[in-house]
Amino acid sequence: MSTPFDPEEPTRRPALEPTHVQRRRRPGALSELVRQVQERERERDPDEGYEVVAVPGWGDSALPRPTEDDTQELPPVRDENRPVPRGRAAARVSAHGRTTAFRRTALTVAAVAVALAGFGAALLLTWDRGATDAAEAPPPAASSAPSAPPAPPQGVDPDGAGTLREGDSGPQVSDLQERLLRIPDVYEKGEASGVYDATLTAAVARFQLWYGIRGDETGVYGNDTRTDLESRTAS
Repeated sequence: MSTPFDPEEPTRRPALEPTHVQRRRRPGALSELVRQVQERERERDPDEGYEVVAVPGWGDSALPRPTEDDTQELPPVRDENRPVPRGRAAARVSAHGRTTAFRRTALTVAAVAVALAGFGAALLLTWDRGATDAAEAPPPAASSAPSAPPAPPQGVDPDGAGTLREGDSGPQVSDLQERLLRIPDVYEKGEASGVYDATLTAAVARFQLWYGIRGDETGVYGNDTRTDLESRTAS
């Protein structure tokens, strides 16, 4: 019959003593360890595990001297991690390269076309603006415009010497009135009063109009009117 376990009864076992204790490594311990390993490597024989083999020179008859034709170029270095495209994969890579080149060419051509279009538009706008300014500019004044006739000097009558006009009086006015009375219907109901009045002015203007006299002012008895009237009333 077994004895029941009493949890309060202490177990009699020998005490455990530690065999290794961990402590924080000093900062220079790792470098010291590396230095010790390097010193042990230097103490080893450098020729251990190797043998000396004589290399034949080009002068030996056993090895012919290589010529330039025997040399070959080294193949290009390829990335071992990247597989070499073959078959359809190679065709895809080639097609992708051609597509990229085509896109670059198309973009270049499009950029050149846009630049040319902008230059043409700017040139057209400049030309239209110049044409509009030229059309809106006022026409230059004509240099060959007819100039007004020079004014006669002061004291000189433009209708000639001895010109009679309204307001004058004297025997020359009476002679004019008598001559006009001899022309039918020109100085009707007039009289030789010797005064150049409005009635006489109207009669002179009527005579100039009926007989086409244009050298003198209207209603003024000038040289042209005098010559024509005296020729018609000479007898």
